[in-house]
Amino acid sequence: MDRVFFEQLAMPLFDQLYNHACWLTGDRVDAEDLVQETYAKALKGFAAFAEGTNIRAWMFRILRNTFLTSKSGLAAQRTEPLEDEDGNAEELVADSLTPEVILMRSQNEQALFAALDSLSVNYRQIILLCEVEEMSYREIAQVLDVPLGTVMSRLSRARNALRASLGVNVAQEVR
Repeated sequence: MDRVFFEQLAMPLFDQLYNHACWLTGDRVDAEDLVQETYAKALKGFAAFAEGTNIRAWMFRILRNTFLTSKSGLAAQRTEPLEDEDGNAEELVADSLTPEVILMRSQNEQALFAALDSLSVNYRQIILLCEVEEMSYREIAQVLDVPLGTVMSRLSRARNALRASLGVNVAQEVR
């Protein structure tokens, strides 16, 4: 397989990989390094990639393994919302949004980010792969190199931990 073919398959995944790397590392510079190293490893090992298999799961798996063996690895501590380079969040147009609605959304977003940040890396990663990257259970199993049943049980435990961190009573939610 050639380099052009690799670029056609792998480059459309760049934004998804970078976003996931930001969540894992909690730092833009570390995320950039992680994605760069992921692409370098993927290109180097592309001859072993079986054409017709899931390139997305393969790339995310390389990213995950690279993260776990990196210096930031499991010690990733803080995740903050990404902002523009000048440090300003995108302006909100206030035609139907009241200041109260904007404040509530901001507080909910901050609570969610804090709750995600409080999860272990394994729980945070499986939630992000499922909910943010919208991967199927099968893709997640490929990325994490675990059986499908493990994905389902780990995702269930991660969601429960996230709910608990947010202070949501699971019994009330079922009603």
